[in-house]
Amino acid sequence: MKLNIKNIAKMAGVAPSTVSKVMNNYSGVSEETKRRVLEVIKETEYYPAFTARTLATKKSKLIGLIYAGKINVDFTHPFFNEVVNAFKKTIGMLGYDIIMFSNESFEHDNGSYLAMCRYYHVEGCVIISGDEIEEGIEELVKSGIPCVGIDIELSGPRASYVMTDNIGLATKVVQHLYSDGIRDIGFIGAMRESAVAKYRKLGFENTMRELGMQINENWIQYGDYFEENGYIAMKKILASKPYPKAIFAISDLMAFGALRAIEEKGLKVPQDIRIIGCDDIDACRFSSPRLSTVKQYKDKLGKLAANILNDLINGKSQIKPAFIDSELIIRES
Repeated sequence: MKLNIKNIAKMAGVAPSTVSKVMNNYSGVSEETKRRVLEVIKETEYYPAFTARTLATKKSKLIGLIYAGKINVDFTHPFFNEVVNAFKKTIGMLGYDIIMFSNESFEHDNGSYLAMCRYYHVEGCVIISGDEIEEGIEELVKSGIPCVGIDIELSGPRASYVMTDNIGLATKVVQHLYSDGIRDIGFIGAMRESAVAKYRKLGFENTMRELGMQINENWIQYGDYFEENGYIAMKKILASKPYPKAIFAISDLMAFGALRAIEEKGLKVPQDIRIIGCDDIDACRFSSPRLSTVKQYKDKLGKLAANILNDLINGKSQIKPAFIDSELIIRES
């Protein structure tokens, strides 16, 4: 006989909804009923091995990995790929496995992150920044399940986040260009106001004003962190004269797109327009000219996120966000 919840409910003498509550560790079920249901599950081996272990030990050793937002960069962006790899390695050494949740499936079956976390009995979640963050993220953080954000601000008694000091990052770029005698600076930011985009723009604008430089709105455009949108943004900046003497793009991939647009216009980098990107992905070392950028410590971000999440899981609360310094890397652009 193929087992399902209805079979288990019949064998335990309860309603299918009661079995579901026991499986998902919901309240409202008496200890006697719960014991009876669990005995049937154990006898029939209805649960996968890891779930049976969870029921017995109350610990799944599973961490949920969530790329938040209706628009997210997921595995295709080199920066987050490296951060997540550092997180996976560290959290693995602490004894956990990772399960990835897809927000696309939720839109089709009306599910939620919280429901999936309860179903798999995850002990905590790492949440990667995206755009147009779903309400389900706030629901998950408020639930009390330990959560750590990477480049996304999370607030709750069992939540924290790690992030580069993005205001300081942008400040370093503007101060460097100012020190080299550059006053006409353009900016390629992000289309939507994520925390990272917001703080990098704020750092850029504040430092421009503090140093007495004019912000030219024609030289401020937006993309989606990827090369094609950096190319489109730069073409808009170059649509009319005068041109800026330097461009700060808030991702390396957008900086590569800007480089392509400048060269198509018949201009040279850095002779006519300088470019500084952000992230220091490996491709910066091999572009022509080699891209100047701001290095983020991706390994440190991943390791910090893993250790903070482990502390939250093990009872610590109110852990303050961790902000990490950056380093300006000057190459040929």
